[in-house]
Amino acid sequence: MTTVPLTKQILIVDDDHVLLELVRKWLADAGYAVVTCDRFETARQQLTDGVPDVLLTDVRLGAFNGLQLVILAKERGPGTIALVMSGFDHSALRKEALQCGAGYLPKPFTREQVLAALQTATIA
Repeated sequence: MTTVPLTKQILIVDDDHVLLELVRKWLADAGYAVVTCDRFETARQQLTDGVPDVLLTDVRLGAFNGLQLVILAKERGPGTIALVMSGFDHSALRKEALQCGAGYLPKPFTREQVLAALQTATIA
């Protein structure tokens, strides 16, 4: 099992409450200090208050786009690691995420895939 220092804070944003709680548990068990948001507006306020080390956000958040959160996080903290999740594995979405400075994680995924994506993004 990969562990990280507790000082590594991750913000997870997804409007799917079941997935949000599952990923929160996986990352907390792996040693991350986790904050979750189930709404774009709440996440935007979280990013205004302080930027996490890692942002893991769904692309689709109601009427909003998770890439907007990536852009905000990168403006406030250029070193923030960002990953976007999507149920649509499409090359255009991957390209858009990359242009915003984020990695891309297609759904569905396993615990191991989430941890590997975070590890890869941290090293890159």
